[in-house]
Amino acid sequence: MIDQILAAKDSAVARLAAATSSDDVRAVELEVLGKKGSLTDLKAGLGKLATIEEKKQAGRALNEATTEVSAALAARLGEFRRSERAVQLEVERLDLTEVTRKPGRGHAHVVTQAWQRLEDAFIGLGFQVAEGPEVETDWYNFEALNMPANHPARSMHDTFYVDHGAPGSTVLRTHTSPVQIRVMQTTPPPIYMVMPGRVFRNETTDATHLAVFHQIEGLVIDRGITLADLAGTIESFTKAFFGEGFTSRLRPSYFPFTEPSAEFDIRTPKGNWLELGGCGMVHPNVLRAGGIDPEEFSGFAFGFGIDRMAKERHSINDVREMYTNDIRFLEQF
Repeated sequence: MIDQILAAKDSAVARLAAATSSDDVRAVELEVLGKKGSLTDLKAGLGKLATIEEKKQAGRALNEATTEVSAALAARLGEFRRSERAVQLEVERLDLTEVTRKPGRGHAHVVTQAWQRLEDAFIGLGFQVAEGPEVETDWYNFEALNMPANHPARSMHDTFYVDHGAPGSTVLRTHTSPVQIRVMQTTPPPIYMVMPGRVFRNETTDATHLAVFHQIEGLVIDRGITLADLAGTIESFTKAFFGEGFTSRLRPSYFPFTEPSAEFDIRTPKGNWLELGGCGMVHPNVLRAGGIDPEEFSGFAFGFGIDRMAKERHSINDVREMYTNDIRFLEQF
């Protein structure tokens, strides 16, 4: 039996020396010291030896072999664990070296740039900036703007409804016009305000339309305001924002919250016209909804898309490109 013990030990030690991975080491451990391992089987055979002296000698040899194999297992497994850990650390290594050169700075998104330029232009014309909530009641978004329930003009707005309150009572605002009502309710005339913000419409996106986009609207309420003041303001804005080579015009149109209503276009130095937005004199019903007496005050309102302004200013073919977060695109502006 002693010869068998020594042979099993020598075989195990040789296999451990030739192992190439921790899996190889664990395989040797299982085959030699496991429940059905070679040294384990020899230990079970000690009781079959004829004399006590043979049992003592074989038991001593078996313990020494087991100790030697266990030590070799531990040493070899430790070597592989250290090397495998070194590989893992190298793979997961992070370079935390302090940056010695000044990193490049980012810049505002192309739509944010247009938003800020528009605000600056209107502030230069004497306007203030107002904001309002993006989730609105049906009353602020439609009824206060002269669009009661079942009004045909509501079909102009593909609305997202919010599951809050009575069904159909809460919406994601379809325009920034609700801010006009809130301003009239809280600010006594004279009012010279612009209202930029994000709006939502349930429509299919394409090269010129988005379901989530940005608008800026203006509101002027004062005594003696006329359509001539509206035309003059649009012309002043056109030159302030686009340059002295541009001009504007009004074309008759229809909006439920203004009367009379118009579309306004700008003409480029090349002579071509570009439709920009809608405008008109604030409807008396809208003034009353805002708590203002239409017999004493009059006013005008206008609005247009900020995303479209950015698109036209930079000759972007597809408005969706502005929201893909492609750094190659964004770095151009």
